[in-house]
Amino acid sequence: MNRAGIFFAALAAALLAGCAGPSYQAPVVERSPTVAKPGLPAEKRPESYTVRQGDTVYSIARDNGIDPKDLAAWNSIVDPTLIQPGRTLRLRPPAPAPVQQQPAMQVQPAIAPGAVEVRPLGGEPRPRAEAPRVVPEVLKTGPKAVKLPYSEENLAMLLRQSPPPPKLEPGTEPPAPVEGADSVAWIWPASGRVLAGFSEATNKGLDIVGKIGDPVYASASGRVVFSGTARGYGKLVIVKHNETYLSAYAHNSNVLVKEGQNVVRGQKIAEIGNTDSPQAKLHFEIRRLGKPVDPLKLLPARPS
Repeated sequence: MNRAGIFFAALAAALLAGCAGPSYQAPVVERSPTVAKPGLPAEKRPESYTVRQGDTVYSIARDNGIDPKDLAAWNSIVDPTLIQPGRTLRLRPPAPAPVQQQPAMQVQPAIAPGAVEVRPLGGEPRPRAEAPRVVPEVLKTGPKAVKLPYSEENLAMLLRQSPPPPKLEPGTEPPAPVEGADSVAWIWPASGRVLAGFSEATNKGLDIVGKIGDPVYASASGRVVFSGTARGYGKLVIVKHNETYLSAYAHNSNVLVKEGQNVVRGQKIAEIGNTDSPQAKLHFEIRRLGKPVDPLKLLPARPS
């Protein structure tokens, strides 16, 4: 065989070997959405989930194929960072409220007065009586009170909104007057020594040492806008004095006032405790337009 024949034979063998070998295919990468189980039907999803330590609204929604906004809406979660372990969350949308059907009203034919006359035999014509008007009953609904959890955002909202004073029963005293916009006469809320002073970075108020059960007094007159428990503050009372100032009293063992109640300066509103605190103390804050300020600059000087 001459050289040209040998060359074409070798070329044909190489082509046959290339066709028989495995073909190479570029890898295809598909990017999945952030939700771990997209499109999971509601009927295949568990009805509820109990929050565990370390869970977040986002992680629970992702693991169950739910939009985090839907999960928060179904469970009335105002602050997604405040979900406590042990809480049971709904994983399916709530069933729509049944529509109450009202009984059908009988519609009388519209008759214009004097348009139709009834002419009896042998008598004068007289107008036909007008059909009585049917006025549908109007359903009246009122707003429902919703208690918001303590947060910086809800605290700012309380500063902008002042609840109306309660209705007075006969023989009761009028509510305490609210002082001027920037005119608040402060007193010390507790008699103990100052354990820790104000710091914008670490402490937003004063820590006043005391014993469990010692009285806590309203530092100025105003209206209670929060009375409950808050993370990091324990049993907490917040008093709004005017459109500018409010004061907060934290770590109480017992709270003696309710939301919406008017208090006067020097009134006992709580008792010192150690809720969410390693020791018995009162954490006292004064906020001006929502921003913490140093109470020592506003409280009167104590006698030496």
